[in-house]
Amino acid sequence: MPHPAATVVDSSEDPSGGTSAGSEFTPLLRAVRRQGLLEHRRAWYARTIAANALALAAAVAGLFLIGDSWWALLLAPPLAVLCARTAFIGHDAGHAQITGDKAAGRVIGLIHGNLLLGLSYAWWNTKHNRHHANPNHIDKDPDVAADVLVFTAGQAGARTGLRRRLTRHQAWFFFPLTLLEGVALKVHSFRDLRRQPPRQRALEGALLLAHLVGCAALLLTCLSPGRALAFAALHQALFGLHLGLAFAPNHKGMEMPDPHGERWGHLRRQVLTSRNIRGGVLTDWFLGGLNYQVEHHLFPSMPRPHLRRAQPLVRAHCRELGIPYAETGLVASYRQALRHLHEVGEPLRTR
Repeated sequence: MPHPAATVVDSSEDPSGGTSAGSEFTPLLRAVRRQGLLEHRRAWYARTIAANALALAAAVAGLFLIGDSWWALLLAPPLAVLCARTAFIGHDAGHAQITGDKAAGRVIGLIHGNLLLGLSYAWWNTKHNRHHANPNHIDKDPDVAADVLVFTAGQAGARTGLRRRLTRHQAWFFFPLTLLEGVALKVHSFRDLRRQPPRQRALEGALLLAHLVGCAALLLTCLSPGRALAFAALHQALFGLHLGLAFAPNHKGMEMPDPHGERWGHLRRQVLTSRNIRGGVLTDWFLGGLNYQVEHHLFPSMPRPHLRRAQPLVRAHCRELGIPYAETGLVASYRQALRHLHEVGEPLRTR
């Protein structure tokens, strides 16, 4: 759920300050504005938020109706999917896609992030803003910083001990690791509270705590401790997997700017590092609109339902300029991402 400041790239000026790169992006921006694709869709989002809230309420009601039974675990998968919908709403709020009112957007983000998911709005904003500003830049994008996984040969060569052994076969571990992503997001959120100013820390910390207490109370009211723990574990694993499925295709295996090479302008920086996923309404729904990653990165504040309409404009503009526009199927995108991770770890397998 990035901060509205991420929408700075919707300026008519090239964010990098380069006149040549700016002239590449400006005609596209003007075409998008002429079609009204940057205008907010408050009614669409109101319906989306209301439908998601009702579905979450129905899932909670189902827990009470089923009671203390292992059958209750059947609700964990749909609840995980609904939590991913919740994350997508918070993401859009942070990008000012829902409303141009920063205060209202922050309230929506805090509710859908901190309260409903246990995910810190401020922590995610800071991290995601840096990603949007410099996607796939090894020195500036936190999403490709060396952590459990690595994304370049240089990062792989610096690995030692257990992490070195993990990197050798990291492609095999990618999706299993996403099962832990839901818990990892919560841990990062609580850790980040120390960085936040006092008033923000108090609000965000209270909402994060309310989420944990509320979830524990709900599960322990409906289920025995053992079943409650099993439900929570299954739900968080599937929630993390769903987020991993949504985010994995976007940039992994795409161009990575040379930190010491030519500085790309906004258009090339976003298009060359992003990958779109082909599909219809179901793909749009499952991936929360992130399947239009190129358009989303070019115009972060563009409302989700407008991304599909912007795609022909962006594709045609890239074709005119001779800029590669990456688009593939969902399964193929996973193959490409995993192939990249596998190739990064290859030198370690041959030593």
